[in-house]
Amino acid sequence: MTIKKKEIEKRMQLFETVCRDEGIKLTHQRIEIFREVAQTEDHPNAEQVFQRIRDRIPTVSIDTVYRTLWLLKDLGLIVTLGSSRERTRFDANLSNHHHYVCDHCGYTRDFVSDDLDNITLPDLVGSFGEIDATHVEVRGLCRQCVAKGR
Repeated sequence: MTIKKKEIEKRMQLFETVCRDEGIKLTHQRIEIFREVAQTEDHPNAEQVFQRIRDRIPTVSIDTVYRTLWLLKDLGLIVTLGSSRERTRFDANLSNHHHYVCDHCGYTRDFVSDDLDNITLPDLVGSFGEIDATHVEVRGLCRQCVAKGR
């Protein structure tokens, strides 16, 4: 599944609107960092974003990439996957969806499921605190890793 040009344009428009509304400067670096996350379906981590935009912006630093990604998350423009801040992956798809993750290589893809969207959580989960969203992450070995015998 590739992200359609129209969807990328929609995400970029939302990015510009939210930044303007919040008084956040639309710098070239911020635009390119968001565009990289918005146009990919592999949910890159900060290091991957940094590597991918370095040719376009040779002066960008890894620190700028990290700070920008966390700013974008705080603005509600991207969501995060993973539990550790060092290995967090970023996703610009804000529509309701779930993830498949390969335990060996990290291959990550979105999928949609009405059944999972309507999952009933045990009452115990509510005792932990307020629930903002429910996300299902399916883990296993991707086809390439299975084919390689991993």
